[in-house]
Amino acid sequence: MHTDLSPHLHSLECNQIIEELKKCHSENAFGKFLGVCNGIDQRMVACLRNERKIRQQLNREKALEKQHRVQQLMKQQSQE
Repeated sequence: MHTDLSPHLHSLECNQIIEELKKCHSENAFGKFLGVCNGIDQRMVACLRNERKIRQQLNREKALEKQHRVQQLMKQQSQE
């Protein structure tokens, strides 16, 4: 099961792979069950994984910045 494949949630690169996979599935109604589109699916999974890793890193950096700001505010309040 994949994450939501809506175009507004993904990069241009991943959207192109997603469209390619959808096209493969529509052209190979029965073959998709036999693995005809597996190569494209693996590329899509790799692309989505890379996007998730980038989002995780950005969120981690934001969280660290927020923690640092909170610690600074707590220091200031304890000194007053």
